[in-house]
Amino acid sequence: MGRYAVMTAIPYVNGKPHVGHALELVETDAYARHLRARGDEVRFQTGTDDNALKNVQGAEAEGITPAEYVERVAARFVSLREPLALSFDDFIKTSTDPRHRPGVEKLWNACAERGDFYRKSYAGLYCVGCELFYTEDELVGGRCPEHGTVPELVEESNWFFRLSRYQEQLHELISTDRLRIEPATRKREVLSFIEAGLEDFSASRSMSRARGWGIPVPGDPDQVIYVWFDALGNYITAPGYGTDDETFQYWWNDADERVHVIGKGIIRFHAVYWPAMLLSAGVRLPDTIFVHEYLTADGMKISKSAGNAQDPADIVAAFNSDALRWWMLRDVARNGDTDYTDERLLTRANEDLANNIGNLVNRTVSMVGRYRDGVIPPVAADNPGAAALRAVRDRATEAIDAAFIAFDFRRAAEVITSIGDEGNRYVEAARPWELAKGERKEGADLAALDAVLAELVATCRELATHLAPFLPDAAPRIAAQCGDSGPRVAAPTPVFPRLEPPAA
Repeated sequence: MGRYAVMTAIPYVNGKPHVGHALELVETDAYARHLRARGDEVRFQTGTDDNALKNVQGAEAEGITPAEYVERVAARFVSLREPLALSFDDFIKTSTDPRHRPGVEKLWNACAERGDFYRKSYAGLYCVGCELFYTEDELVGGRCPEHGTVPELVEESNWFFRLSRYQEQLHELISTDRLRIEPATRKREVLSFIEAGLEDFSASRSMSRARGWGIPVPGDPDQVIYVWFDALGNYITAPGYGTDDETFQYWWNDADERVHVIGKGIIRFHAVYWPAMLLSAGVRLPDTIFVHEYLTADGMKISKSAGNAQDPADIVAAFNSDALRWWMLRDVARNGDTDYTDERLLTRANEDLANNIGNLVNRTVSMVGRYRDGVIPPVAADNPGAAALRAVRDRATEAIDAAFIAFDFRRAAEVITSIGDEGNRYVEAARPWELAKGERKEGADLAALDAVLAELVATCRELATHLAPFLPDAAPRIAAQCGDSGPRVAAPTPVFPRLEPPAA
């Protein structure tokens, strides 16, 4: 099968993680788990972006060093592994990981050898939150379109990267899908940005304005490498660029797919700046960039500054990991932002998991235990009454895979719930409890009930398989109750108890 390098963006560590951060981690985790389940080799990478000015400001506000600050906050991101049931293979911290600085320096030097840096004095409007210069016409009412803050006027002499040199090449790569951007609306957005004309960008900052925090520019200790140039490099420094040629060859150059998963607010950096940097350095480009929307609260972007950020670990503690993951993968829109509320999570988890899939599993296991003493009958070769159910199941694997490849988790989840829907309809139509009553008669045929029960167990086992990337905690419990691949079911226990709002 294939080899995939799958990467989330790395967030600034200027505050504890919130539910918006969790969305990207959960989506990418489900994608990686699906690839592994179908036999692909996967390296799932995430991390934290430590070398930002706003991290320095956060440390100053608390009276501690930047190193202490970023290490403490990064630990909170690492700790999301258990509550969110994440399966990342690598977590890189750009300030302390010994792989990162040598790789970033190698990347800088490769671009410099190409002649893509030059020194220039520049004055512009700078948003510390975005770590980005804006033009007047990009602002909304004089404020950053992403953070709503008033940018700071900055003037200094920096090293500039010749982004304009790569305009035509980038347009060709993206328009022909050699660099694939999903969904199509984001591809059109990037092409429009390129067609408007690419300007060279400042790739360094003064050491004094960076407060001495960051990676110094090779050969110019008075400048630090721009945080985005530094941070984007993590995608290749983690697999060994600059430190481990063999691993880098295996997981980057020889990978069948290099896949980024990012939020819509940083698309310019990943779809324009980053591939241009790689073209300059002579490094292979990513193949696919999946762009997700934002989670919102009352229509507002979730952020620390807005005061509307919920800790995902708290949500999991109040409900459970399965409920949060399912809501994110089942309800979050592929196009357009989605409001998060506890009520929406409860409704979705109870409707899909407790009432639909959980109900089917519980009914199935209970009936096999009651009517066949836990022994699973063999599946009937011919079962006309199950034709509709078998048709849904037969289409499921291909449909789910196609949805994952399109990064459309909602569509994949709908395929799974349709199996549960059809399974429950089959129970009502077949009425196994009536068949069981009929077996009390002398000479009764046992085959009819056997066929129904076997069909239901097969359906629940397939549900466990399909749910594994979505619900890595619950899926094995479903499989275990259905006897895994053995001859008997286990004692029935509700896999998805109904959730109630937490006590006020």
